[in-house]
Amino acid sequence: MAITKIQSESLNLADNYDFTGTVTGAGESNAPAFQATMSSNMSMSDATFTKMTFNTELFDTDNCFDNSTNYRFTPTTAGKYFIYGRGHLETVGNVGLQYRIVSIYKNGSEVHRNQWQQAYTSGLTNFSSAGTVTAVLDMNGSSDYVELFSYIDYPAGFSITDARVNVADGSANRTVFGGFLLTA
Repeated sequence: MAITKIQSESLNLADNYDFTGTVTGAGESNAPAFQATMSSNMSMSDATFTKMTFNTELFDTDNCFDNSTNYRFTPTTAGKYFIYGRGHLETVGNVGLQYRIVSIYKNGSEVHRNQWQQAYTSGLTNFSSAGTVTAVLDMNGSSDYVELFSYIDYPAGFSITDARVNVADGSANRTVFGGFLLTA
């Protein structure tokens, strides 16, 4: 049965309809899109922003994520993008953290951050926590790019033997970076 005209007051949503022709405006694509994780833990220095090295793509619809050199997303379609990242930051040793940060950088500059503080804690031998950051960013579709950075700050006098981004707990990815097109 072909429907040529539907009056809104006569449409019964409980009925089934057979449509002929083309439906437009439905099922828009959110590509380019990507999600990546890291294949191993990454060491960090105290009080230094460190680019996270996402070298394992879970998906990359348009080959816009560089997982081998710059670890950045450079979308080829202009528009607004939802960008997200999660870093699981961890210290081992006599732990006394001041704060941890996970930041989204656009074109080399920080644009969004999640910062959380921790009181000085002497005597702990390991401390870890995860931070998530999200942003909606305008991207020009040619030269704009985004990256994820992390930061750990611990006070003098604490013997931190390792500060790192921890990537997995069994089969679950603790640290991820991703994004997708919202609207062109």
